[in-house]
Amino acid sequence: MLLEIDVTEHEVEVLRQAVADAGTLVMRYFGQNPETWDKPGEGPVSEADLAANALLHERLCGAFPSHGWLSEESADDEERLSRERVWIVDPIDGTRAFIDGKGEFTVCAALAVQGEIVAGSVLNPAKDEFFFAIRGKGATRNGVPLVPGPVPPFEEADILSRRSVLDAAKWQGDAPGGRHGYVNSIAYRVCKVATDRWDAAIALNTLSEWDLAAAQIILEEAGGRMTNRAGNPIRYNAPDTHIAGLIAATEPLHGQIVERLL
Repeated sequence: MLLEIDVTEHEVEVLRQAVADAGTLVMRYFGQNPETWDKPGEGPVSEADLAANALLHERLCGAFPSHGWLSEESADDEERLSRERVWIVDPIDGTRAFIDGKGEFTVCAALAVQGEIVAGSVLNPAKDEFFFAIRGKGATRNGVPLVPGPVPPFEEADILSRRSVLDAAKWQGDAPGGRHGYVNSIAYRVCKVATDRWDAAIALNTLSEWDLAAAQIILEEAGGRMTNRAGNPIRYNAPDTHIAGLIAATEPLHGQIVERLL
């Protein structure tokens, strides 16, 4: 059950402007061979990730010092667990694509209140797509409202996922039989479902809160549903920030995927 919690106009405007400015910042590095290195067991990171992280922290926590902070590029501070309102941030989701010069990365930031996401922003600055949502007030792409579209039969559903997700052994009966595609940013995959360009996004690997927080509210305010791979709700600002996979789709397709995915 979702909480009825107000988001202030100030929080909304600071969030919107901070993500826009972070997008402008990372585009200064895009295609310019930024310095990169590997985080052990976590994949690549670039100087642009850290620069965007610093900007977002300064803007969001600077404006709201009582809010908690959780980011992929910051050491986790358990102090956030005592805060009612927490910013959840991924400065660049899809860093590998960013480093490779592919426009499939996003800047993501969301506000969680008592574990529920109440506002979120996902920006793909390379493709000039800015998604924004406020709980109970709808979702937009570049200011245009996103509305639910027709839901296809399971057998015809177009799926964004890694190719291995559609292996026959992972499904009870046949896997979805429509188009298959993939983009590096998981948040961008979810936003593509919210725009009706794709019917579902599925991930079986372990994800993190910052991968999904902003995208979840955008999808849900556009009429969709997002859970972990078992169909269970996702709770944010948890002590363990890991999430067991993802299913993002509109009903009844979401429930059909949960039922048939082994």
